[in-house]
Amino acid sequence: MVANGQPHLEQCILVTGGAGYIGSHTALQLLLDGYTVVIVDNFDNSCEEALQRVVELAGKNGKNLIFYQVDLCNKDAVENVFASHHFDAVVHFAGLKAVGESVAKPLLYYLNNVNGTLNLLEIMSSYGCKKLVFSSSATVYGQPKSVPCTEDFPLQAMNPYGRTKLFVEDIMRDLHKADPEWRTILLRYFNPVGAHPSGRIGEDPRGIPNNLMPYVQQVAVGRRSELSVFGSDYNTRDGTGVRDYIHVQDLATGHSAALFKLFTTPNIGCTVYNLGTGKGTSVLEMVAAFEKAAQMKIPLRIMDRRPGDCSEVYAATEKAEKELGWKAQNGIEEMCRDQWNWASKNPFGYQPSHADGKESKPVCNGGHDLKISNGAAAT
Repeated sequence: MVANGQPHLEQCILVTGGAGYIGSHTALQLLLDGYTVVIVDNFDNSCEEALQRVVELAGKNGKNLIFYQVDLCNKDAVENVFASHHFDAVVHFAGLKAVGESVAKPLLYYLNNVNGTLNLLEIMSSYGCKKLVFSSSATVYGQPKSVPCTEDFPLQAMNPYGRTKLFVEDIMRDLHKADPEWRTILLRYFNPVGAHPSGRIGEDPRGIPNNLMPYVQQVAVGRRSELSVFGSDYNTRDGTGVRDYIHVQDLATGHSAALFKLFTTPNIGCTVYNLGTGKGTSVLEMVAAFEKAAQMKIPLRIMDRRPGDCSEVYAATEKAEKELGWKAQNGIEEMCRDQWNWASKNPFGYQPSHADGKESKPVCNGGHDLKISNGAAAT
């Protein structure tokens, strides 16, 4: 299993949603840590090009990445993946994640995020794979009455997206009560930003970004004319909302630390950890840090508050530091530096840019060995 603190290559990890923003960075980290990684993704909000670049960045370990284009709602397809591999653990990212869309299309979110997870858990159970790291979210805290948020705060998700995360957490807790063989870690992370320092992989949301930094970077590269700041009259130091921004690279190492904890702690049960920096940064402070990194001004438009937005949310991180041996290493300067490095090198994300400003479908750069299964052609 684990010797001298290092996993052996025979440890095989399934990463659902591994072509996405956080999933791709975590998959790269796991490859560099020495795991074999099998990714399943349906490319709903991701593309194959991200995986090609993960293989490239992993160097000699890139050969240990295998990919299946599979939707978790297709139970037969998921079972075929399990029939083809022995998995030692699963890291579960797959799911829809836009708060606004979840309000408009709640059934879509419950179907994908909850039903897809149920399919995964049933198949894991039937194949005897009972170690799982789940990608949860600080949205399960709703509007906390105080900060920082500790893991034992009351849970009160305010929208369908947040409720899907909370429902899945409850399912995990019930599952462990029924079958103590399960070892599950629920990672509640706050506001992921940044990109890999190489600038080769980063966040590439489709449509209008739902989060601050992807929107800022699209303004910076000329894809959007200005940034809308929602609310300037909060009871904060500059009137704008305060959040706990965490570098995606720190999130990736947090998932690796959680996996190590699963492998080395038989009585872990179903345990929750916050992944954040423990520091709050306002919207205007984050924009100023990005302006410094990019050496440009970001045009702003101050708007009314959005319903349901909190004034200030940030994490208590002591539990993760103590029990996982993990702590965020990057501040907002590094986050913005790497965000701008990614944006400036990839102004249209994984899509080729065009002089006419139009975007096209993502393409693969080729030249790297990605093992693609389930009918897709290998590149």
